[in-house]
Amino acid sequence: MAYTDDRPERLLAEMRSGSMEAFDLFYETHVGFVYQIALKMTNNRSEAEDLCHDVFVEVFRHPEQFDSTRGSVKAWLAVKTKSRYLDRLRKKKRIIVGIRQSKEQAPAAEEVVANKLERERLLSALELLPASQKEAVFQKYFGYQTQEEIAAMMKKPIGTVKSLIRYGLKNLRKQFAENESRAYGGDNRHEHKM
Repeated sequence: MAYTDDRPERLLAEMRSGSMEAFDLFYETHVGFVYQIALKMTNNRSEAEDLCHDVFVEVFRHPEQFDSTRGSVKAWLAVKTKSRYLDRLRKKKRIIVGIRQSKEQAPAAEEVVANKLERERLLSALELLPASQKEAVFQKYFGYQTQEEIAAMMKKPIGTVKSLIRYGLKNLRKQFAENESRAYGGDNRHEHKM
């Protein structure tokens, strides 16, 4: 059936009053036109169908957006289709950028495992230190205490605390060196007993 130019406008007016029949007729009349535009833009049948669906959902919800003083119904639908297509492109771009950023920001699994193993090695080595060195080093590097705070907590002079930290770190380095030597087949003569 052929429609005059004012027919789509009348259908839109009826849709504003909630007429589903008017929407069905409007859809049947214009779906091929919108689909062709969508297919040219997306170059993909499935995406074109989705885009077409989005356009007609918006037409159904907001038939009042059509303004006859700004052009024909077909021009309005063409602009709406292009607008929805650009919205989809922007959304895809945001998703891709978000995925890339999360990949860049998230540490690699190997890095997480290595950090955890390194921390475990450090804590194991810390256990082998004399008690006062262990306490001073732990509070400084894991408790984030200042040397003054550690001195007050341990009830020791600041000079003693500085020495405990210095010797504690020296002993930790020695432990790490010995552990690496054992790991790579070095001799075990200096192995500490627990």
